Amino acid sequence: MGLDDIRRRIAAAEERAGRAPGSVTLIAVSKVQPADRVTTVLDAGQRVFGENYVQEAQGKWPGWRAAYPGVELHMIGPLQSNKARAAVELFDAIHTLDRMTLARKLAQQIADQGRSPRLFIQVNTGDEPQKAGILADELPVFLSSCRDLGLSPQGLMCIPPEDQDPLPHFRLLRRLAADHGLPNLSMGMSADFETAIAEGATHVRVGSALFGARDYG
Repeated sequence: MGLDDIRRRIAAAEERAGRAPGSVTLIAVSKVQPADRVTTVLDAGQRVFGENYVQEAQGKWPGWRAAYPGVELHMIGPLQSNKARAAVELFDAIHTLDRMTLARKLAQQIADQGRSPRLFIQVNTGDEPQKAGILADELPVFLSSCRDLGLSPQGLMCIPPEDQDPLPHFRLLRRLAADHGLPNLSMGMSADFETAIAEGATHVRVGSALFGARDYG
């Protein structure tokens, strides 16, 4: 499935949900993808990409950004606090703010660098002990603490449990965002982005459906 197909499916989902055309941002998840697959999508006009690993992104995106003006890079994987400086330098948005140690590091780097990537708070909607993200009932205090540091989170992100219907998780995230006046929702991946759009997603993270299966070998 190519970029045009994904764009058509997003447009159709927007229309079904009664949403304005172009209200959903496609984040092409390029982690661990061969260079030729990524450049094919770049050549087709895609400019918003998601990466999971700071070091991998550092190794490949400076050159592509020079060759393809207008690229926007989103951090969508767990972010180690000791990578905060590099993340603020490189990324235009960080979707995985999930703990106060990271919030403090990001606040310091944003102040030092004068660069402010858009921030999403990751919520562990499935209460999964092995997964990153704050719990839903922790959001009010966490958000207030982030704001006390001078941070201005603009949205929420979730990754529903693989073995569950994602719909209740998308609805929970939407309600939490509405309760706290956060306009952006980063939710929905290759298998469920149309459902996420119906529930208000503003950013969908699509990898395998766009690039093909990843080879971790």
